[in-house]
Amino acid sequence: MIETYPSAAAAGDACARAIADALKAALRLRGRASLVATGGRSPGPVFDALAHAPLAEALDWARVVVTLSDERCVEPTSPDANARAVRERLLVGPLRKAHFLPLWPKPEPAALAALMPFDAVMLGMGEDGHIASLIPGDPGLEAGLTTDQPVVDVPAGLGKPPLARVSLSLPAVAEARAVFLLIAGEAKREVLSRVQAGEDLPVGRLLSRARVPVRIFWSPEHAA
Repeated sequence: MIETYPSAAAAGDACARAIADALKAALRLRGRASLVATGGRSPGPVFDALAHAPLAEALDWARVVVTLSDERCVEPTSPDANARAVRERLLVGPLRKAHFLPLWPKPEPAALAALMPFDAVMLGMGEDGHIASLIPGDPGLEAGLTTDQPVVDVPAGLGKPPLARVSLSLPAVAEARAVFLLIAGEAKREVLSRVQAGEDLPVGRLLSRARVPVRIFWSPEHAA
């Protein structure tokens, strides 16, 4: 079911509260928590809501590890790096206490495995139905949708910008304890309608395979 909000800010605030609830539950049950953030425009309002009161002060961020759903194979200071946005917009104030595990260069398999299954995964979606960097047109897409490896390589020439990337695999994401999908605009809502009609796209694979129902937050406007 798609949850509809009047603005990107409202959708972001609702998603941030849902993420905070998932992290609180993990901290209460296991004493630690893992959050997978995403790149693009969609997560901006979520980052802002999590990084400021009251949510920033509601969790023990020192016991939270943050990683990414995908990353471009660039320097961490590059404007194209998803890690840069996470550091500058999410890991501020009280959230500076959180531990950040970049996805590029690739982390040690044991370091990533220690976070799985992830407690909260936040994803965006492209108008081609891609999630993370599981992109239609990639010759290795089917492997990324089915492999038992948590991270896959994505060649240059796909996505915007068309840089080489690394991405969490679909199985790694689908096993998460909570998954949140942020979309905006009529074009992306239409993508979900196509999936419901039977079109095989990465986002549809996620919706059918996720161990828990995916919460979808939609607003008519895109985040700034």
